[in-house]
Amino acid sequence: MRPDNSLRPVTPAAGGVLWRTDGAHLLVALVHRPRYDDWTLPKGKANSGEPRLLTAVREVGEETGAVVEVGRRLTTVEYPIGDGIKRVWHWAMRYRSGEHSPGDEVDRIRWLTVAEATQLLTYPVDRCVLADFARVPATTNSVLLLRHAKAGKRSEFSGADELRPLDKIGRRHAREAAPVLAAFNPHRVLSADRVRCEQTVAPAAKLLGLDVERAPGFSDEGYLASPARTTESLQQLAELAGSSLICSQGLTIPGLLEDLSAPAPGYPARKGSLWVLALHQRRAVAADYYPHPNL
Repeated sequence: MRPDNSLRPVTPAAGGVLWRTDGAHLLVALVHRPRYDDWTLPKGKANSGEPRLLTAVREVGEETGAVVEVGRRLTTVEYPIGDGIKRVWHWAMRYRSGEHSPGDEVDRIRWLTVAEATQLLTYPVDRCVLADFARVPATTNSVLLLRHAKAGKRSEFSGADELRPLDKIGRRHAREAAPVLAAFNPHRVLSADRVRCEQTVAPAAKLLGLDVERAPGFSDEGYLASPARTTESLQQLAELAGSSLICSQGLTIPGLLEDLSAPAPGYPARKGSLWVLALHQRRAVAADYYPHPNL
């Protein structure tokens, strides 16, 4: 009988496939650990209470020296360590800058093609992650669709609904989400013309040094008036350099995902949740759902 992993203690870790282009070639980074004399993808253990995505960014940075831009989520793997298991979350990460400094944990890194890296990797689980990375074009831009955070009950707000602000919980969630949203390095931040939407992305925009652009077409009313126009606006954003962060509402987000035929089993959009879409030639080739961005 196989052991029941659900009864074994789990050590959480995270990392990613760090990639860059060199002319026509796409290269990925592998790290060499002298303690084990192995070649692996960069990764490491999570700190207590640390969002997995931020663990991945931190560990990849520590092991490679790279400043990164997070992209789509890759496969999660697990393997036995002692009496427990290690569970490792992964993301695709575009290299932005930085240099590796050799140390005791990682003494070398190599930039290789996917085929070369597949041959050099020591562990089958890393090859599975790399294969998942390679199945979708890496050179896609992300569009982040964020639903506004909690804003109290509409029935309890006496003013116009577009002026309804975030409540205390919503403001906290917006602050907590900011560093995770910033890890995707959006080049622009847009918001439906609703105060609660603008407030939801304001902490992330401030962290990124960006202004929040008003985009009425991404409100529920704007989308329902012309779904095709709003979908076209999203596709145009995906063709610009860098990723885009859009704060929208509970009817628009599932509608856009359906219009784009996003590859996901369903299109939930709870308050404060995030969809990260990878678009290639105006088509959604990957769609990752985060019930709350700091999970």
